[in-house]
Amino acid sequence: EAQLISVHAIDDDRILRMIWSVINSVLRTNCFAAAATDALAFKIESAAIPDLPSPVPWREIFVYSPRVEGIHLRAGPVARGGLRWSDRRDDFRTEILGLMKAQRVKNAVIVPTGAKGGFYAKQLPPADDRDAFLAEGVEAYKIFIRSLLSITDNIKDGDVVPPQDVVRHDDDDPYFVVAADKGTATFSDIANQIAEERGFWLGDAFASGGSNGYDHKAMGITARGAWVSVQRHFIEMGVDIQKEPVNVIGVGDMSGDVFGNGMLLSKAIRLVAAFDHRNIFIDPDPDPAKSWKERQRLFGLPRSSWEDYSAKKLSKGGAVYSRKSKSIRITEQIGELLGLNHKEEYSPTNLITAILKSQADLLWFGGIGTYVKAAAQNNIDVGDHANDLIRVNAEDLRVKVIGEGANLGITQEARIAFAAAGGRTNTDFIDNSAGVDCSDNEVNIKIALNASMAGGRIKPAGRNRLLERMTDEVGDLVLEDNRLQALGLSIAEMGGRKTLPSYMRLIDQFEERGQLDRVVEGLASNEDLARRVQEDRGLYRPELAVLISTAKLALQDAIEQGTLSEDPGMDQEILHAFPEPLRKNHRKAILDHQLRREIIATKLANRMINRLGLIDPFELAEEEGCSLGEVARAFVMVERIFNAGETWKALEDAPMGEDIRLLLIDRFSYTLRSHMADLMRTRLSDG
Repeated sequence: EAQLISVHAIDDDRILRMIWSVINSVLRTNCFAAAATDALAFKIESAAIPDLPSPVPWREIFVYSPRVEGIHLRAGPVARGGLRWSDRRDDFRTEILGLMKAQRVKNAVIVPTGAKGGFYAKQLPPADDRDAFLAEGVEAYKIFIRSLLSITDNIKDGDVVPPQDVVRHDDDDPYFVVAADKGTATFSDIANQIAEERGFWLGDAFASGGSNGYDHKAMGITARGAWVSVQRHFIEMGVDIQKEPVNVIGVGDMSGDVFGNGMLLSKAIRLVAAFDHRNIFIDPDPDPAKSWKERQRLFGLPRSSWEDYSAKKLSKGGAVYSRKSKSIRITEQIGELLGLNHKEEYSPTNLITAILKSQADLLWFGGIGTYVKAAAQNNIDVGDHANDLIRVNAEDLRVKVIGEGANLGITQEARIAFAAAGGRTNTDFIDNSAGVDCSDNEVNIKIALNASMAGGRIKPAGRNRLLERMTDEVGDLVLEDNRLQALGLSIAEMGGRKTLPSYMRLIDQFEERGQLDRVVEGLASNEDLARRVQEDRGLYRPELAVLISTAKLALQDAIEQGTLSEDPGMDQEILHAFPEPLRKNHRKAILDHQLRREIIATKLANRMINRLGLIDPFELAEEEGCSLGEVARAFVMVERIFNAGETWKALEDAPMGEDIRLLLIDRFSYTLRSHMADLMRTRLSDG
């Protein structure tokens, strides 16, 4: 400090203080650990470094070696998210930060908050030597995993054990879970092997989706969850997309998990056009049954592409084009479909742009890349330079509904612009949350069964058979989360202009508490929102998606801080978070679960927000002068007094118009809120 006083140039002073703050922010390092020979790892308290771009992680780990560099960002102590093989050497932290932000709100339906990691392999051989390229990438991944674990606490016999030769300047921090992401889809077994070799307490629950985990592609869970959102959009338009034909355009191909599974979920789909990084597929007038069978055949082929689609199964004028073509001459039927002159030639770029702008019922995202922005944005804002030439403005879209099976297909500003023009869309973190939900269920089940294995109540082989037997029920639990969250958004959207002042107040509260950054999340200013009141417009669905996730996270945190989750009366809450075979044979392992508090808080917060709406829990706390934890206790009491579960089921199953159904659900929620207020006023909810 004394020497810094003598530094006169302001830039020099700022740079030196920044370096000093980075050094002081390091909580742990493996630099002095004899066992850590692969790479240096530094665990950093991100908030201790001034001027970091938002959102600021709770903790991050930076890994450095001559072969690999990497970063892992966590939004909280109990967090999860995938590790990706990044190709952005100079700004992979920027890439991972954006993904962590999306993961945080996506994880509102599960126990952990968001995390994300990425590594850049620095000594890769030429990509045309595929085997050598992959081998070096795998080795870089192993170094990254070993380095992350080298400064992570373990649990042995119920006690937290710090890593050897590592000085800790923070508290115990043993929960560390990873998952697959771009480039690492098949790497879970590698990560789990490292964890088991090191005796890490999570075992093969460390990385979900391995050999003894739930295969997302085989389950089709991410696509099925996103399809639930799509069904909600269409049913509110009076269309049953399982029976009535819908014209679809898409991004992806049938070999992909999300695109392939998604395009098989209804035999009424008429896929008229799609593209991936290799080909452009156009089928102007497909026969739903015939084309579904051909898509199913492609899905079953290893590494298929659109070039494998049988020309005999295409409708008249249909074709598959290579994106490497210099120019493409289209047929008359394709010209009519896309609004192009079939007598002219087009580049692949022009053709893809025309597909994105074409008229259809549904735009289904199943491939990597950002293809839609708002007119007010420029391509630099988007940060996906590879697709700059084909990206279109949301204002030019002519589809009715967007389904985001993939991440980052469309910017948040574009979603809002599309919704403002009358389009129906949520966000990627709402639509495709089933994947992370499934992984979280797997981890929580394995943690419970680890306790049963340690107690000798089940052997590893029996555990694996049980996991497989529960696959369908796990899928049902996950899809129910998707269904209720989409329904909750529809109920929140009903309020329109009348509820806008309450939402403005809620946004202000979240900002004051540091739970929301309006600019980062793309929410309009209060001035703009006040103008909407005059124009008789409310919040759009993509904006409500941000708020519904933020509300759930805030409520989860409040419930975790209270005593409700420790109440024996909440045993049924945690038991019903697990499949029936586990409840029946491993009841004690569930009730004593290491994450009991977090699981109960997550399930309860989700149900409260999905059922009561975003506003009521926070307004009740403010009006009655109580904590959010007390509001949650009152909700549980009223829910049980009135047997609300049966009423909700009856309302959702009864044959009626969707607008009437939403209104009745909203009225019932209002009744529950009134009784919750009565309980809190008479202090009956205190104990």
